Amino acid sequence: MAVMLLPIDGVPAVSPGADLALLLARAIEDSHYGIKDGDVLVVCQKVVSKAEGRVVKLADVEPSAEALEFARSYDKDARVVELALREATEVRRMGDGHLITATGPGFVAANSGVDRSNQASDEEVTLLPENSDRSAAELRRRLMERFGVRLAVIVTDTFGRPWRLGQIDFAIGADGLEVLDNHAGRDDWQGRPLEHTETAVADQLAAAAGLLMGKSDGIPAVLVRGYRFREGESGAADLVRPREDDLFR
Repeated sequence: MAVMLLPIDGVPAVSPGADLALLLARAIEDSHYGIKDGDVLVVCQKVVSKAEGRVVKLADVEPSAEALEFARSYDKDARVVELALREATEVRRMGDGHLITATGPGFVAANSGVDRSNQASDEEVTLLPENSDRSAAELRRRLMERFGVRLAVIVTDTFGRPWRLGQIDFAIGADGLEVLDNHAGRDDWQGRPLEHTETAVADQLAAAAGLLMGKSDGIPAVLVRGYRFREGESGAADLVRPREDDLFR
C-alpha cells in the first residue's frame, strides 16, 4: 500500500468569519490532483480557529492577579497567561516558567494551546476551536456535498509529548474514520495473537501530514491518499486516555 501526502496550497489568508470549507474546496479544485474517494483531508488548527472567530486581541484581555504573579516571576506576557488559564479545564503544572494544562475534552498542552505564531498582528492570538470534532464534521459534510466522494477529515495541532523531546502534530478533531485501531485478537506476522496493541490512526495521519505543514511553510491542509481507513463515528476526543486509566498523573 502506497500512501501519498499532497499539500493544498493556494488557500488565501483566513480571517474570522471566512468560509473555510469553500476556500479549501477551491484550492483543491485548482490543484492538479483534485480529490478522490477515500482521501483523508488533514487541516491545521490555526485556519479552523481563525475561520471560527477564535482570535483574541490581547489589548482586550485583563489579567487576573494569578496571571500577573506568574508572568512577573517568569517574564511572560500576563495576558497570554490569563487566556491560558481561562481556556484550561485543569492546570497540570504551573511553575518553573511552564504552564501545562488540560483543555477541551482533555488534551494536555502548553498554555492551553493559545498561539501567537502566524497572526495578522503581534497583538493577536488564536485559541483552539471550541469543539474540534464538530469543526471536522462540518468541513467533511460541506466537502462531501461539493465533491461527492467518501472522505475523512482530521484537524491537527502541534503538541509536546511526555518523556520525548520535540513537538509533533496530533489530531484534535476528526470525523469519518475510526481514530483508534484495536489489534487485540488479530495475529502478528508469525501467527501469534495480539493482546494489547491499539494504534492511534488519527494521530499517525496527523503527524505524517505535519511534515508538510510547518509553521513557515504556508500549507494549511494536506490530502492523504492511499491509506485505507476504517469508516466510523469516533472523534479525536476518543483519543484522550480516561482518567481512571491514566498512570502518568
